[in-house]
Amino acid sequence: MLDVQPTAIPDVKIVTPKRFVDHRGFFSEVYSRRCFFEAGITEEFVQDNLSLSTAAGTVRGLHFQSHPFAQAKLVRVTRGRIMDVAVDIRRSSPSYGQHVAVELSSENGRQLLIPVGFAHGFCTLEADTEVQYKATAYYSAPHNHGIAFDDPALGIEWPVRSAQAILSDKDRKQPRLEELTVCFD
Repeated sequence: MLDVQPTAIPDVKIVTPKRFVDHRGFFSEVYSRRCFFEAGITEEFVQDNLSLSTAAGTVRGLHFQSHPFAQAKLVRVTRGRIMDVAVDIRRSSPSYGQHVAVELSSENGRQLLIPVGFAHGFCTLEADTEVQYKATAYYSAPHNHGIAFDDPALGIEWPVRSAQAILSDKDRKQPRLEELTVCFD
């Protein structure tokens, strides 16, 4: 069983699988193609990814892949907490340049469904945070792009200041949205 809720950008959805709790802990079926299809989520996932961030304040993103390797993602946290962000980069969309930010944690069990046409990133809120996500296309380095996480035009209120954020060298050099040459129409 799934609880599927739209966000401020309705194409981005919060998916919360039911947890069955008893004296041992809980059990949750975090992904069932049948249940997702019954809930109207028809993306077909081909790859699972896992990241571990050892420090709070680690920012990964904002990333996306262009066609023909564009990816929808289903993101969840198996240990720790993150602020997960999806930015609409579909130029013809009424929400172009807008974002959704949702806290995901191992405790709340929520997942964020991010469709094709969105850049994705997150900031860890706790040390030793593990993030797992499913993708609908395989990784392709030539099709992998990004946007500066701290682009003021996006208005994202990250839980860490830009100067204190722990970033990869690649993410420190990402272009702003207005400089982006690869987008979705």
